[in-house]
Amino acid sequence: MRLALHAEWTKMRTVAGPLWLLLGVVASTVALSTVATSVVNCTARGCGGDTTRLTLMGVYPGQALVAILAVRIISGEYRTGMIRATLTAVPRRATAFTAKAITLTGVVAVGGTVAVLGSVLAGRLILPDLGDQDLSLSDGPTLRAVFGTVLYLILIGLLSLGVATAVRDSATGIGVTLGLLYIVPVISQSISDPDGQRLLQKIAPLSAGLTIQATTDLPSLPISPWAGLSVTAGWATAALLIGGLLLHIRDA
Repeated sequence: MRLALHAEWTKMRTVAGPLWLLLGVVASTVALSTVATSVVNCTARGCGGDTTRLTLMGVYPGQALVAILAVRIISGEYRTGMIRATLTAVPRRATAFTAKAITLTGVVAVGGTVAVLGSVLAGRLILPDLGDQDLSLSDGPTLRAVFGTVLYLILIGLLSLGVATAVRDSATGIGVTLGLLYIVPVISQSISDPDGQRLLQKIAPLSAGLTIQATTDLPSLPISPWAGLSVTAGWATAALLIGGLLLHIRDA
């Protein structure tokens, strides 16, 4: 496993694409969060909503770049034929796949932490002093939202890796993943039945997972924050299991 991890890390850091995508995650996340907090109308009584969730809004575009990064990690090898060299160097396919997942987790964890903390810092600098409502990592719900958002980005990366391994094509992998993230919530909003809408919000990886960012009015949520993140974890686990199984049984 150590040699497989070293090989994956070497491939990750010696190719320009992953670095630029990771920088894009940070830049887009912080940029949108900054814009969102700069236009909100705050008074001495507050900003009329969940300020923590507002400052983390940049995750919506940032997660798309995480998905693209994860897809390219393996689909690029299928496109160039390098996957054969990878599996020749590491004959145990489960080990090679696990090494990719671990490397991706570490990279996204670092980039996601920088992006999320940058967004919170931007919010603290832009929003007025709100006393008890002020953004602070010493506040339990805010810390949970920040930590959970980083975990969410990691899970989106693993979900994308599993999908890309299963379909073995960059465009298809990106399309499937982004469809799950962005199209399903749109469909849920178009449903007139409140129960059906609420059900989709509970099972969609984006709408369920991002409840982890909520710090106010929790009883009104379709699913609790940690339960919602568990739904996203379930999607990621299923994608990894399917992708890993297909990697094992199919020819490279």
